[in-house]
Amino acid sequence: MGAVVRRAERESAVQFRELKVPGSWEITPRQFADPRGVFLEVFKEAAFTEAVGQPLDLKQANSSISAAGVVRGIHFADVPPSQAKYVMCPSGAVLDVVVDIRVGSPTFGQWDSVLLDDVDRRAIYISEGLGHAFCALEDGSTVVYLCSEPYAPGREHGINPLDPAVGIDWPTTARDCSPLTLQLSEKDEEAPGLEEARDTGLLPIFADVQDYLASLRG
Repeated sequence: MGAVVRRAERESAVQFRELKVPGSWEITPRQFADPRGVFLEVFKEAAFTEAVGQPLDLKQANSSISAAGVVRGIHFADVPPSQAKYVMCPSGAVLDVVVDIRVGSPTFGQWDSVLLDDVDRRAIYISEGLGHAFCALEDGSTVVYLCSEPYAPGREHGINPLDPAVGIDWPTTARDCSPLTLQLSEKDEEAPGLEEARDTGLLPIFADVQDYLASLRG
């Protein structure tokens, strides 16, 4: 795909759209197709840093494969250093959700979502201090995460993704329009709700997150 690559080098661009939860972005790549297939840039540091205001210091890359209806999340990590995530779905489809869990944030408790699939090939970036979850819409849906910090069990936490206080509008139909039955891990089912997590001091503080992000940018 040499000709496609050379064309991409001349014209490549990605579009960044900040979501209604500040600190999260939808990333839409430009795709270059010909009869042989498709080429796209899934990540470009210069464009990312310009849009987000700081680089992604990649420390770990993860991948998960999920059956239709599997919900993973709402997951987050202690600040500092938390764990920023750049998430893609190279095969299948997922509804990817970001939740503002920063106590004191003007948008505390709000959420937004992006459809990640193998058609538009969008990505989502979720910065430090935010909660992340997704629901697979097709069997074998593959999600790839680029992470700013390695997994550290002692500082990883969760909020129940079905908590009515958050009120995520999870899909009820799969990609093929069949009924979707949500499946949660035992750990996610037993996770506290947003209010309980806040009252027990589990959640990050908005001012602390802002100070930490400023230190990364400084």
